[in-house]
Amino acid sequence: MKMVSWNVNGLRAAMKKGFMETFETFNADFFAVQETKMQQSQKDFSFPGYYEYWNDAEKKGYSGTLVLTRHEPLSVEYGIDGNGYNDEGRLITLEYADFYFVTVYTPNSQRELMRLPYRMTFEERFREYLKKLDKEKPVVLCGDLNVAHEEIDLKNPKNNRRNAGFTDEEREKFTALLKEGFIDTFRTLYPDTVKYSWWSYRFNARKNNAGWRIDYFVVSRRLFDHVQNSEIHTDIMGSDHCPISMTLDDKLKTR
Repeated sequence: MKMVSWNVNGLRAAMKKGFMETFETFNADFFAVQETKMQQSQKDFSFPGYYEYWNDAEKKGYSGTLVLTRHEPLSVEYGIDGNGYNDEGRLITLEYADFYFVTVYTPNSQRELMRLPYRMTFEERFREYLKKLDKEKPVVLCGDLNVAHEEIDLKNPKNNRRNAGFTDEEREKFTALLKEGFIDTFRTLYPDTVKYSWWSYRFNARKNNAGWRIDYFVVSRRLFDHVQNSEIHTDIMGSDHCPISMTLDDKLKTR
C-alpha cells in the first residue's frame, strides 16, 4: 500500500509544474496534499479512479488540505473532532477498517514567532485528538508538520535555534507526540541519514541543499511492523517542498 504526502504550495501552480505527471508516476493508494491554496469549486482538473476529500480554508488562496484515495473510507472528518481549525482547512481524517489516515498542515509560527501561541494551542489539541483516535485503532499521520525535530533535520541548526520551525517549544511538542506511542518512520528507519523536504526559495537554498526536514509520515507504534519503507523524494520539483512517501504491507484492511 503506497502513501504519498506533498505540500505543493498551491495546487493550481503545481499543476503547471508537472504535478499530474508526478501524481500518475507514484500511482499511490493515498495521495495527501497540503497548502492547496484553492477552493474545490475552482478546480478544472480531475483524478479518475480516486475519491477526493477537500478541506478548503475560508480565506481564498490560503492553506487547505486534500486527500486523494482509491479506497472509499468508512467515515470522513474535517478538522479536529469535526470542527476545530476548519476555517484554515488544516486537517482531514479518513477512517478505515484497520487504521485512521490523517493529513495535516500544521500552522507556521511565522516571523518573530508571532503565531507561536496559536501554534502551541493547536499542538496540544491535535495531540489529544490523535491519542483519542489511537485508542480506537492505529493512526497513519502525514503532512507538513512545520518542525525540524532534531539538529540532523536542518542544515544550519545553530543559526535557526529561535526561528519558526526549530524553536524548543515546537520541537518539544513533537517529542511529546512520539512519547505517546507514535513513530517518526523515516528517522526510525534511517537514524543517520541527512535528507530534507523543504528549501527556501531564497539564497539558492535547494541548489545548495540548505534545507529542512519538516514533512513526515508518523504511525502508531503498533503499526510500525507494517512499514516497508519511508522515503523523501528530493529529486522531484514543483514546489518548495518535495514529496515524501511510505509503503505499508498488504495486511492492513481498508474495509
